[in-house]
Amino acid sequence: MPKVNITETILRDAHQSQAATRMRTDEMLPVAEKLDNVGYYSLEMWGGATFDSCMRFLNEDPWERLRVLRKAMPKTKLQMLLRGQNILGYKHYADDVVDLFVKKSIENGIDIIRIFDALNDTRNMKTAIESTKKYGGTVEAAMSYTISPVHTMEYFVDLAVELEKMGADIICIKDMANLLLPYEAYKLVKALKEKVRLPIHIHTHNTSGTGDMTLLKAIEAGAEIVDTALSPLGNGTSQPATEPLVATLRGTEYDTGIDLGALTELSDYFRGVAERLKNDGFLDPKVLAVDINTLLYQVPGGMLSNLISQLKQMNASDKFLEVLQEVPRVREDFGYPPLVTPTSQIVGTQAVLNVVAGERYKTFTNESRGLLRGEYGRLPAPVNEEVRRKAIGEEGKVITGRPADDIAPELAKYREEIREYYTQEEDVLSYALFPQVALKFFQYRQARDKGIDSTLLDQENKVHPV
Repeated sequence: MPKVNITETILRDAHQSQAATRMRTDEMLPVAEKLDNVGYYSLEMWGGATFDSCMRFLNEDPWERLRVLRKAMPKTKLQMLLRGQNILGYKHYADDVVDLFVKKSIENGIDIIRIFDALNDTRNMKTAIESTKKYGGTVEAAMSYTISPVHTMEYFVDLAVELEKMGADIICIKDMANLLLPYEAYKLVKALKEKVRLPIHIHTHNTSGTGDMTLLKAIEAGAEIVDTALSPLGNGTSQPATEPLVATLRGTEYDTGIDLGALTELSDYFRGVAERLKNDGFLDPKVLAVDINTLLYQVPGGMLSNLISQLKQMNASDKFLEVLQEVPRVREDFGYPPLVTPTSQIVGTQAVLNVVAGERYKTFTNESRGLLRGEYGRLPAPVNEEVRRKAIGEEGKVITGRPADDIAPELAKYREEIREYYTQEEDVLSYALFPQVALKFFQYRQARDKGIDSTLLDQENKVHPV
C-alpha cells in the first residue's frame, strides 16, 4: 500500500467547481479504462451538483451515468458527495427518502459516500451514516471546515470523535472555501491522529493559492488520503492538480505509487474536454485566478460569483465591497454557520439585502427565517436574538430537535405523483430531489424513446450556461 492515496475529482468536483458541472458521460467513457488503471484510491464521480446538472442541462439520467461508469471502471472505488438529510437537494427530506437514496446509490455502483452537513449538525448525518453501513458502503464522514470563534481545534477534534462513534470509516476535513492554511492543517491532522483511529482524508480547493501547500503539510502530519484534480481542470476554484503532487511525493516516504506517464496521457485527453467546455462558455479563465478575498471574508469562490451576479441584477455592482464586509457580520448574527451550500447562499443573499436596502434586516428571505428558526439544524453558536425575533416574531417557535423528525414518510406520495413516467425505482428519487427538473427530463426521455426528434431541446440545453 502506498503511504499516501489519491482521490481523483476530475469526474465530479473539478468540473463542478470550474465549468458548472457540464462534463458529459460520453466525454468520460473514452478514458474510463485508463482512469481505472492508474491506481487511485477512489474516483469521485457522482453526487454534489452532478445529479441536478445531468437532468437539467445534459438530458442524461444520473443513475445511468453511475451504472455505465461502474461497468467501465470495475477496479477502482467510486465515490460520491451527499449532503446528509439534504441528500443532493436544498431542503431536508424524510428518512425513507434518504434510506432509499443510499440503498440505490450503493446498488448502482457507489462504494464510498462522503456525508456532510452544512452546519456540522451530526443529527442531520445520522440516517445517511446508518443507511450506508446497512447497505455495505464505506462511510466517509466529513467535517465542514471554517474559521470562527467557536470553530476551534478542539471543536473539530470533538466532532471527529463523535463521527467515529457514529460509525464513520474515514474522517474527511472538507475545506470547501480553501480556508485551511498549511500549518493549521498540520496541527489539525496531528490533533485528530491523537484522538481517532480512522484514516484522515483532506479535501481542499486552490482558490486562495494555498491548496498544494495545505495538502503537503497535511500529508506530513499523517493524512492518508487527499483529493486532487488532473491539471486541465485542476487548481483555482477546483482542487490542487494531481500531477505536481504525485511528482513532489515521488521517491519519498509518501510516494503515491502512481505513474506520471499515465497521468500525462489522461491530462492530454482532458485538455480537449476543457477546451470544449471553454468554447461552450462554461469554463471562464477567471476560475484559475488566485483570490485572496476568500481568506479575508471567508467567502468561497462560487459564493463570490453569486454575489456579483445578484448585485448586477439589482444595478448595485458598486456595493460589492460593502456586501463582502457585511457577510461576516450576518454570519455572526446567524450563529457562525460554515459557508457551504445551502448556508453560503442564505448568508450571502441576506448580506446583499442588508446593503442594498440601506438598512440591516429590513427584509428577510424565507431561507434566512428558516435558518434562524432551526429548520436546517443546530447552529454552531448562539444567534443574535434581536435579529431572530425580528425574523420570526416574538412568538416564533424555534426547532430544537432533529428537523427530519417532523417530516412524515414521503416515498408513497412521490411514487403516485410520477406513476405515468415511472420506468425504474430510481425515478422516484430523481423526482423527490428535483421535481420540476425531473418531470421535464422524464418527458424528454419519453419523447426520445418514442423516436421523436429532440435535437432542438439538446441544442438549447448545451448552449446556455447557468
